[in-house]
Amino acid sequence: MRVYEILFIIRPDVPEEELDGIIEPLRAVITESGGTIDKIDKWGSRRLAYRVKKYREGFYVLLQFSTGAAAETVKELERRLRVSDTVIKFLTVRIDEELRRLEKLKKAREKRAARKPPAPPPAAPPAPETPAPGPPPAVEAAARE
Repeated sequence: MRVYEILFIIRPDVPEEELDGIIEPLRAVITESGGTIDKIDKWGSRRLAYRVKKYREGFYVLLQFSTGAAAETVKELERRLRVSDTVIKFLTVRIDEELRRLEKLKKAREKRAARKPPAPPPAAPPAPETPAPGPPPAVEAAARE
């Protein structure tokens, strides 16, 4: 199954009660195609970096899902977002390739760590030499003369 994220921005003048009415048809499309919804994050109202369709802010929603029939599902979701008047902008990203790449890097790191011999335990610091009891050597030499 492939994992996707869709981030879309809804007009700021749409009441929050209607957000579920916008998200629910998308959820239905995903479940009908045999996919599962992993996460729905409502980020809230945020200021846009630039004006989009005469709006300076919008309500952000992140939808993460997994699906087997990827092409048809994604095309249908994007079509619905495109024709919706309440959606200002959207972006769909396939993230399972990134997850696979990270897993591969992690396995390679673990493999390198397994090949590397364990470091020897640190040796105890040498004890300072203590002179033998008695007079210092300079005093002994002066006494002999």
